[in-house]
This record gives sequence, structure tokens and C-alpha cells, in this order.
Amino acid sequence: MRAISGLWRWRHNPLCRPTDLAEAWLAFSALLLALVLVPVCGALTGTAAEAALQESVREQRAARHPVTATVTAALEDSPFSSDPEAAATGREVRSRVLADWTAPDGTPRHGKVTARIENPQPGERFTLWTDRQGRIVARPLDSTTATTHAVLAGVGAALLTAGLIESARRLIVWHMVRRRYARWDQAWDRAGPDWGRTGTGS
Repeated sequence: MRAISGLWRWRHNPLCRPTDLAEAWLAFSALLLALVLVPVCGALTGTAAEAALQESVREQRAARHPVTATVTAALEDSPFSSDPEAAATGREVRSRVLADWTAPDGTPRHGKVTARIENPQPGERFTLWTDRQGRIVARPLDSTTATTHAVLAGVGAALLTAGLIESARRLIVWHMVRRRYARWDQAWDRAGPDWGRTGTGS
């Protein structure tokens, strides 16, 4: 912005080269393009991600069901329960247990699962997420988390767009500077032999 305003003030100055004005107009065009495209790309990406993630939330809620399981036995030497860093870092403690539960279709199930219980005891109850057949599945995505991911996707798209615009501007300026140096070299080659020799050729 300082370059644009500075060049605009002295655009009629005889020292202002056409390439200086070209760079200023390029910077101004890139700024306008960024002001338009960055929010548009961010909004479109965020909206599309939100729609896709919310559809995934609805599908997971329809396919996954919470059931109550009962601990029948705790399993020894669990890598989850034996982690000494779990309590220190505040991570959620999980234990491996044998448990019984009933699938949504009424089928009784029994197997090894992980429970959010620090010291599981037989008969203790906890919640599991299963599919319709009673197979263990992950907890479904919630709407708030989906919205957060969509916002992050929109912000990422906006930043990527801004970066691409600025990269394109810098690349064009780099080519302009190279051409300017090439013209300077050509002019120097023409004037070089007579440099410092007053009256040469007269």
C-alpha cells in the first residue's frame, strides 16, 4: 500500500519509470483481487464443507447407536490403563475389558472393548457405540465439531487464495525486474566503450 500511494503521488515526476507505474498497478490489481476472491473462496469452501460434514453427521447418527454394556472382567496389562503419562497429561483414561451388551436388533454380544473407566469392576456399566448389528464403532461426529472443521476449511481456503495471489504478483514482479536488468545491460553494452572518454567520436 505504501508503494502504491507513493507512486501515485509522484506519477508525473520525470524520474517515475513506466515499470514503476506497472508495478504499482500490479500491486493495486492484486489487492483488489484479494479483497474479492479471498472472502468468496473462503465462504464457498466453508459452506461446501459444512454441508458435506453435516450430511455425514446425519448419516452417522442414523447408523450408530449408543448401548449400555456391562463389564464382566477387566483385562490385565492393558496399554491404555498402564500408561503412566495418562494422568499427568490429563488424557482420558481408557481400560480394556470383557463386556456384554445387546445390539440394537436385540442380539446379545460379548467381547473385548475399551471403556472410559479407570478401575473397571465386574458389573460396572458404561456406554458403547455400535452399528445396527452390534459391532463396535466410533462415536458419531457432532454438529459443533463439524461446524468447527468447516470454518477451519474456509479459513484455510482463504489463506491459500491470498497466498496464491501474492505469489503470482511476486513472480510477475520478478520477471519485470529481470527484463529491466536485461535492458540496463544492453544499454551499458552500447555505452560502455565510450564511458569516461569525453568527446570520443567527435
